[in-house]
Amino acid sequence: MKVLLTGAAGFIGYHVAEALLGRGARVVGVDDLNPYYDVRLKQARLERLAAHEGFRFYRADIADHAALRAAGDGWDLIVHLAAQAGVRYSIDNPFAYAAANMTGHLSVLELARHSPGLRHLVYASSSSVYGAGTPLPYAETARADRPQSLYAATKRADEMMSAAYAHLYGLRQTGLRFFTVYGPWGRPDMAYFGFAEAIMAGRPITLYDGGTLKRDFTYIDDIVAGVMGVIDHAPSNAGEHRVFNIGNHRAEFVRDLVHLLEAELGRKAMIVDAPRPAADPVETCADLSALNALTGYLPKTKLDQGVKKFIAWYRIWCAERG
Repeated sequence: MKVLLTGAAGFIGYHVAEALLGRGARVVGVDDLNPYYDVRLKQARLERLAAHEGFRFYRADIADHAALRAAGDGWDLIVHLAAQAGVRYSIDNPFAYAAANMTGHLSVLELARHSPGLRHLVYASSSSVYGAGTPLPYAETARADRPQSLYAATKRADEMMSAAYAHLYGLRQTGLRFFTVYGPWGRPDMAYFGFAEAIMAGRPITLYDGGTLKRDFTYIDDIVAGVMGVIDHAPSNAGEHRVFNIGNHRAEFVRDLVHLLEAELGRKAMIVDAPRPAADPVETCADLSALNALTGYLPKTKLDQGVKKFIAWYRIWCAERG
């Protein structure tokens, strides 16, 4: 199987690439290595992927359609995980989101419709699309037309573009609404990673509303299992477009995450309390019944187990950086 995987140097992209390569797939990874966070981490992920004979890396901005087309052809599967991430970053850098998330997604769709042997396009959406006032747990049938951030609006726009391309060109597609993903080789801009760095450095961390916000923290191995399950259960019919939640179905207090980090690091956090930003929901929790019915998806990793594994990796990463 020949796979194009965008965002290969990213957190989820790296782990999905490892899983595909472990199955013997030939993977062409595309990434622009933008400096949104430490590029050394992205490069280190790519170095590990390069050890696989079936992996080839192609550096390109997916919003540049000519550059994306030059990555190759003959794709059996496209896994599109590249995006400009981060909710708050979109407030100050809106055009980065329009380019990467909307023009970039359109570029991938155009590539897909001109790939005659393509069996399936799997792409990343986000739990952020649910916006304000959505009943818990979030179900795929809930409204998704009240975004609280530009990031959320771009990801919902991606879903709508995919629906249009499925209808017009018969593309088989699956969108995955990722909830809060964490684990080894994670993103430094995510709260759990930033908290760990601050605690180790003796810097204060900010908890909104006393840490009472709740998130559906999902360990990376469970996310990869869900992605691979979707790949194994491609749509049967031309033009079929599906959207699934992929999370943990368990909302945890952010303050409990901090306590677990303190325990694993052996240090107390210096906490600053602040009001919740307007773009942040009070709680997120995924209804997983649809994905479970299709693939048997059932997350296995509890938060304390996942934090332990993350900190074990984090210590090694810090030591290697010196």
